[in-house]
Parts: sequence; C-alpha cells; structure tokens
Amino acid sequence: MDQKKEAIRALAHEAALLPQEEMLEIGKRNERLTIGIPRETSFQEKRVALVPEAVAVLVGNGHEVLVETNAGKEASFQDRDYSEAGARIVYDRKEIFQSHILLKVAPPSMEEVEMMPGKQTLFSALQLTVQPVDSLKIMMAKKITAIAWDYIKDETGIFPVVRAMGEIAGNTSVLIAAEYLSNVNKGQGLMFGGISGVRPTEVVILGAGAVGEFAARAALGLGASVKVFDNSIYKLRRLQNDLGYRMWTSTFQPEALRAALQNADVAIGALRAPFGRTPCVVTSEMVSNMKYGSVIVDISIDQGGCFETSRVANHENPIYKEFGVVHYCVPNVASRVSRTASYALSNIFAPILLSIGSDGGCTNSIKRHDGLRNGVYLFNGTLTNEIIGEAFSLPWKSLKLLLAAL
Repeated sequence: MDQKKEAIRALAHEAALLPQEEMLEIGKRNERLTIGIPRETSFQEKRVALVPEAVAVLVGNGHEVLVETNAGKEASFQDRDYSEAGARIVYDRKEIFQSHILLKVAPPSMEEVEMMPGKQTLFSALQLTVQPVDSLKIMMAKKITAIAWDYIKDETGIFPVVRAMGEIAGNTSVLIAAEYLSNVNKGQGLMFGGISGVRPTEVVILGAGAVGEFAARAALGLGASVKVFDNSIYKLRRLQNDLGYRMWTSTFQPEALRAALQNADVAIGALRAPFGRTPCVVTSEMVSNMKYGSVIVDISIDQGGCFETSRVANHENPIYKEFGVVHYCVPNVASRVSRTASYALSNIFAPILLSIGSDGGCTNSIKRHDGLRNGVYLFNGTLTNEIIGEAFSLPWKSLKLLLAAL
C-alpha cells in the first residue's frame, strides 16, 4: 500500500515539473485614434459631427482630434472652442482627410473622396439619391471602410441618429408652422394653440413615427387640437400610449383625410418610407379645399414629399403658396437648428468612437457590435450592402463572411 502511495507521489512530482499552460485573461488592446472633422460643404448643411465637449472627452481618453478651421462656425462653435477642448485646428483641408477616421454629417463629395489616401474609416450619412456611383467606386478602390451613421442601431434595435433627427424635425415643424400663422410672416394672425374662449388651432399630422410623435407632443403642449393619420394601427396605439392622451387618430381613409384637412390650420407631413419615395397621400384637390392661409410643413420632402403640391425649397427661400396655402418644403430641417442637432449627433458619435478605441480599432469594434456592423456598407473597399449593389449594379459580399475570414 505504501509502495503505491510513493509511486503516486513520484508521478505527481514528475507532472509538476512539466511545463504548464497558463490561462490568462485576454484583455482589450486600446488604440489611439486620429479623428478628422472636416468642414461641411454640402448645400445648407450647417451641422458638425462633434461638439467641443465631446472632443474634450476623446482627447482626455488619449485620442487625437483634428478639426478643420470653421468646421463648427455654422453651429455657433468657434475654432477657439475646439482648441481649448484639446483639438488641433487644421487650415489645410487635405490634411484633415489624411486622418484614420473621418467623421462627416453629409456624404463625401467627389473632391473629398479624391483627397482620401485610402485604408481609412469614414462615418457619414448614406443618401442613395445623391450618392454618385463614381465616388463609391473610388472609395472601393482605395480600400475604405464606410459606415452610414443613419443605419447604425443601438442596443434596443433603434436607429439612434434617425430617431434624434426625427425628434428635432417634429418639434421644429410645429415652431415653423407657428411662425407662418403669425402676422410676423404675413400669416393669418393666429396664435398656435388656444386660449380660453377661443377655438384652438387644428393640426393634422400625417405619420405616427418619431417625427409625428414629437410634432404631436409640441402641438398638444401649445394647446392645439391634433389629428393623426397612419396606416399602422400599432403606431397609432403606441403614440396614444406614449403621450398618455386619447387623441383623434385614423388610418388613411380619403374621405376622413379630406374632411380633416378642410378644417385644418396646419398640416404636417411626417411619413417616412423604408426605401424609395414617400407615398403621396394628399392630392392637389385636397390642398385646394384647405383654408386660405393655412400652412403645410412637409418634413417628408427629403424622400419626395407626401403632398402632391410639394416641391423642394431651401432655407433662403423656404416657402411658396399653392391655392393660397403656405407650403414649407425644405429638406434637412435639422440644419435649421444646427447647434441643437450637432449636440444630438455628438452624443451618439462620441461613445461609438470611445468604444472603437477601447476595442482596439474599427475592425474589432465592427466584429463585436451588431449595431455598428449594421451601418457598414463598405469594408476594406468591398461593398457589403445588397441594396446599393442592386441600385448601382455593383458586386457585393456578405459582411459576416468577410469578418469570418479574418
């Protein structure tokens, strides 16, 4: 028995002398990012992707932020604000586009794409209607990874940037309507809302999404009478539950819509199509029967508009009249309140950039985060978005397969 014990001890001692595999925790490798913020040159784009407070956080975490001179001027941010936050102000536009990560609001122009040396990461909006196929091909040739911020999802599956811009557009649409109802802009002289003994302003909202919800919130807060149309019963029910108010709602029934518009002082187009053009639900005949001096604010004009009489205007000449009805059909309403919109964008972009740094770079972050991966449409120059591939007849590959091969 003792001999067996001795033999076991000898084997254990021998095993202890053999090299052992050590199990270590795999830590994240932080990467120092170089982030470039170019000045936006798109028509009437006044937002900036990062505000000085967000720059200070990024710089405090060891990242380098380059800001082109006057990049925040249209949003009331001065170069001094950025330099005091730790950014380096760049006066040579070409130098900004050498950055490893480029953060833009609008899609890059052909000139901007040509300034990129390649093998970089670009964050910007993806607008198929204005995205030239030639610039896309150049980015592919330069092995650029491009991420559409309007397709990034958060932990709950919501598109946070689209939601934030929708909230701004909804609130702003009511303020715009109030301006054009007042005498200041030669309107009817109506106060948006109502007071005791005076009939409240009647507002018709087309669409019960984020824009419609926040337009309804703002209108109800001012005391207006609100009617909301949408073909989704789920959205209408959710809207009533979220607002805690049993307002008048309906699906798009032509007679009900016609009657509501006849009595309306304000009509707000808040429909959004997943792809393609917004459905046109209000005919010219319906508009012709609206009150003289009533106001249409068509937020859906970014996707073609939901009123037959809508046509694209701009911030310098924002209104025109059809059948005596004031039409405000300006795309990118968020640029009207560019400082607020810039803060909203920055609140979303800054945590994403911090996450990329702590993950050890864009590729690792794309692997780890489904929401960020959802926004990728170019990965190292390979097109990964099926919709873009079909729209421009370009070959594309699955992003998951590309990541699996790494």
